[in-house]
Amino acid sequence: MEKAIKDIFDQQDIMRIAASRYGINPDELTYIGGFQNFVYEYQRSGGLYILRITPGMHRTAEQVRAELDWIMYLTGNGISASGPILSAEGNWTEVIETPEMCFIAACFDKAHGNRIGYPECLNDNATYEELGRITGKMHALAKRYDNEDATVRRHDWNLNYYLQNIDILPPSHHRVKETYYSIIETIHKFPKGRDAYGLIHGDMGFGNFHVSEQGEITLFDFDEAQYSWFVEDFAIQLYYLVYVYGGDEGRASREEQALRFMHHFMEGYSRENTLDDYWLKQIPVFLKLRELIVYIGAYRNFDGDESFSASDNEWFKDWVRESRERLEHNEPIVNVW
Repeated sequence: MEKAIKDIFDQQDIMRIAASRYGINPDELTYIGGFQNFVYEYQRSGGLYILRITPGMHRTAEQVRAELDWIMYLTGNGISASGPILSAEGNWTEVIETPEMCFIAACFDKAHGNRIGYPECLNDNATYEELGRITGKMHALAKRYDNEDATVRRHDWNLNYYLQNIDILPPSHHRVKETYYSIIETIHKFPKGRDAYGLIHGDMGFGNFHVSEQGEITLFDFDEAQYSWFVEDFAIQLYYLVYVYGGDEGRASREEQALRFMHHFMEGYSRENTLDDYWLKQIPVFLKLRELIVYIGAYRNFDGDESFSASDNEWFKDWVRESRERLEHNEPIVNVW
């Protein structure tokens, strides 16, 4: 399926059409990747910008507009985020129709600052606190966010692409699928009060924000924004800081990292928002949810190849093996609560 989209993308020259809609010279675009989208970088008047093209089978035009509305609401209320840019015709999005499907183009300011990679991010307590602060402010704003246009709305958590496509996993993964149903059933029972449930970023890993020299965080890539429990944003950030420690020998490191992250994160978060301790105790459930999503994604990227023969990354193969074992036993990657 992914290959078919790429073929359509190449045949129809969607990139050049999208570039023309935003007054961009297509020869000045640099492809920088993307899993669900096609993402390019370009320069104009000394500034750096992003052109993103989204296949219609991934997001509808209404869902993309809802994402941009959410970003503009946040930036308008003091959140530092990569904001959208109008097209040459004054539109926030441009829909490109082809006989096979539509594509939705959007442009953004490129976030200021730089990414913090591994292993530096594993010891950055100051960034953990700032992550807590900006997450808390975002959740406080989410409590007041109402989009008057009901047709322009982001999806709920259970409509996540990977959760909807659990059958990407091979038939041999029947125990993982049992855990999937158990996790979904557990989460469905959680109350959806306005103080705990709302629109979240949905993918706040270290790859989706930049940090300035002054330590200010600028968020970007809101493509996974969804309605969910605020604590899911906690678990997503935490997961990507503990999954690097593998094996039984990594257990102590995972626990130490989790405790340290949460200590500094909550110091920042509590300055902007409050969340009942009940939800902190649910972090292990949402850690399992995140692991499940990442695990399904791994199989999609390798077309269901259980041996991952196309990869020479031994860390990745170890993670797949350990992740499957945890999921089969319905165990979170770390549990210090």
